[in-house]
Amino acid sequence: MRKATKTAATWLGVVAGMAGFEHGYFEFLQGSTRPQALAFPSWGPPCDPEQIWHACEPAMSILPDFLITGILTMLLSLAIIVWSGWFVQRKHGGLILILLSIALLLFGGGFFPPVIALIGGLAATKINKPLGRQPGSFTRFAAKLWPWPLVIFLAWVLGQFPFGYFFNDLLKSIMYFGMLLILTSLPLSVYTAYAHDLNSAEV
Repeated sequence: MRKATKTAATWLGVVAGMAGFEHGYFEFLQGSTRPQALAFPSWGPPCDPEQIWHACEPAMSILPDFLITGILTMLLSLAIIVWSGWFVQRKHGGLILILLSIALLLFGGGFFPPVIALIGGLAATKINKPLGRQPGSFTRFAAKLWPWPLVIFLAWVLGQFPFGYFFNDLLKSIMYFGMLLILTSLPLSVYTAYAHDLNSAEV
């Protein structure tokens, strides 16, 4: 088993589930009302997307009801957390996580949480694959970076809300940097895990 790859897949899935659950909770609070469009802010009034750093957590749903969407989102999010924490290393574990991430996207789980779960699922498909080649110099270098890209990713994603609560305007002004940090550290978390497993197998 590729232990570092499993660690990356597990944490990405758990964080995606937590973030998706938050979307679902605020959709649930809006009650049995109809979204104005396919895409919508998952946080209802008085949240103003123009004023808050997370733009009221945008999401989409193919269901025309906030209450049902919210309930389904929370259930899918819990399923992702449980699956990622305990079952992702099983046969077809990565594929199931990928399917859950697609369902999360379609039923109100936001946009970033499904992407995070999808990448976690792709990583999970490699957990039990044999390590078929010797690491090159770049792979050895990447192995030395593990687990810091994952640590940075988790710290940024989980730290945004307490930081944004006190420094909303500052966080809003650097959101492009935040998105770049996520889009960089997310694939690096998976690649450095793979590199660490490959390098460990050589040793």
